Amino acid sequence: MTEQKVRPAVPRHPGLALGAFRLRGSCRRRSVRYTLLAVAALSLAGAAWITVTGLLARSELLNAQRDLATLRQSIMGSPGSATPASPDKAMRSAAAHAARAHKLTTGPAWYAASHVPFLGRPLSTVRGIAQAADQVAGDILPPMVHLAAKPPDAARRDGLPALLSTLRGRAPALDRAAQAASDTRRLADGLPPTPWVPGVDRARTQLISQLHGMAPAMADVAVAGRVLPPMLGADGPRRYIVVFQNTAESRGTGGLPGAFTVLTAHQGRLRFETFGTDGMLVDERPDIDLGAEYRRRYGAMNPTGTWANSNVSPHFPYAARIWAAMWREHSGQRVDGAIALDPSAMGRLLQATGPARLPDGTAVTADNVVDLTERTAYASFSDSRVRQAYLLDVARAAAATLIGTLDTPERMPELLRATYDVAGEGRLQVWSAQPREQRLLQSRPVAGALPAKPGPFAGLVLINAAGGKLDYYLDRELHWIPGRCTRRGRPVIARITLANRAPTSGLPPYVTQRGDKPPYPTRPGDNRLLVSYYASSHARLTRATLDGRPVNVGSGTERGHAVFTVDVELPAQQSRTLKLHLLEPISDQTPVLLRQPLITPLRARVDSYPACRG
Repeated sequence: MTEQKVRPAVPRHPGLALGAFRLRGSCRRRSVRYTLLAVAALSLAGAAWITVTGLLARSELLNAQRDLATLRQSIMGSPGSATPASPDKAMRSAAAHAARAHKLTTGPAWYAASHVPFLGRPLSTVRGIAQAADQVAGDILPPMVHLAAKPPDAARRDGLPALLSTLRGRAPALDRAAQAASDTRRLADGLPPTPWVPGVDRARTQLISQLHGMAPAMADVAVAGRVLPPMLGADGPRRYIVVFQNTAESRGTGGLPGAFTVLTAHQGRLRFETFGTDGMLVDERPDIDLGAEYRRRYGAMNPTGTWANSNVSPHFPYAARIWAAMWREHSGQRVDGAIALDPSAMGRLLQATGPARLPDGTAVTADNVVDLTERTAYASFSDSRVRQAYLLDVARAAAATLIGTLDTPERMPELLRATYDVAGEGRLQVWSAQPREQRLLQSRPVAGALPAKPGPFAGLVLINAAGGKLDYYLDRELHWIPGRCTRRGRPVIARITLANRAPTSGLPPYVTQRGDKPPYPTRPGDNRLLVSYYASSHARLTRATLDGRPVNVGSGTERGHAVFTVDVELPAQQSRTLKLHLLEPISDQTPVLLRQPLITPLRARVDSYPACRG
């Protein structure tokens, strides 16, 4: 074979090849440019779409907000409005607007833009606000509106019995609404803050605030739907002991237990059977065991055998069980539960029912019932038997007015609102002897239960140790001051200020008496208090001062809480400041506050604090 030299292929026309290469490079550059232009166009289109749909969504949300304002007026009543708008129509319109706002803020453009690091936060927040509004208007409010807006004809005619029937029938829908409210609150809490976009951040803050009020309220209504019908006799007669607490002399659940009545309920019809004074139960010694912890903390006060000390613990179920046992010991009757309320609660209820009348024609009103029962009665009646008879007359008159209002259905909405208000303030407390009902009640404020959950906690509880009625003139302030977390925990200062506004002269001896017989000199108007601070579980006290000087502190536990107690003499016209320096477990949560219901509400302030790291 003949060998041939292999030569590399050389194009005949090298200029053509170079041109082809340049052409391909030019095409690639044009392709990149087109791609970039396309991306830019899509981005601009997306931005334009987000802008337009965002403005439309804002308009829809504003319309929904106006509809909800109309809805509120139609249910609550709008002054000067002769023809209120239909609640159902306003609710449907609000739900439609909120649903459109939610739909406008969904889709690929909103999803992609909201996931852009940092810059997408405002869009993510707007999407969450629209979603939350849709859930509020579509899932949470409708069951409440259907319950409150248009009572059926039977409810207008039959009052409370028909309302209980309606409430029971709608209990499942109320449960679903309560769960939706809880879920929506968690959604809102997770929305990112956007301080550089003030309008969005304000809307987020407002939404969170509204949901933090709405979610507990919906949970309260859902529990009411489950427990009110059976507790008010829908399934058979019920009997309760109702105790009036005198907040002029403080006890753990509020005030000194005084007069009482026995209430029966059957098919929503209420009747007060018996009215009695504290003297009827002072000799009862029921056999009741509330546990070793309770005995260690309160055994020296003999609460299970002393009516006046039966509610020294702030955990209302303890007092309720003692009262039920005392009444059974006295009468042989078993009660199905216990209820406590104070004169401030009576005042709010009288605001809804209208004034009551005493046998002598005196009006007992929302404005004067606290003064009549906790100040005037002591100034007007030096004889204790006459005074107790007068206080029973006040209780009977208020009870009769309440029963009359229950037979006047047009006043019931305001009465229900008043009842809810006083329950939220801790001035109305309820315990059921039925375990299932009590489990539901105990999750809500109306149970008056000292929560046994872990987490930051701050509670100020006072017990009058002087034996007078000077807590009528008492002011309280609690300032919770957290420090920065350390490896050992979070330091906290609980600063408690107590002020005694009692005059130094002019008060009846029964009001200023010192049943404690102190070994040191006192003046009329001087008071003495056992001041207990309920802290978080496992909190430790490192230092304590009273007016800047070291002070002895007793310690204990109750339902998982560390409790620190100081005996404080509080002279008339003076104030004293107790500082407790604590080391609490590490947590970023805001403390749960326990507000003991006395005449003047507790002023509480919680300082902000930096988050714990690691």
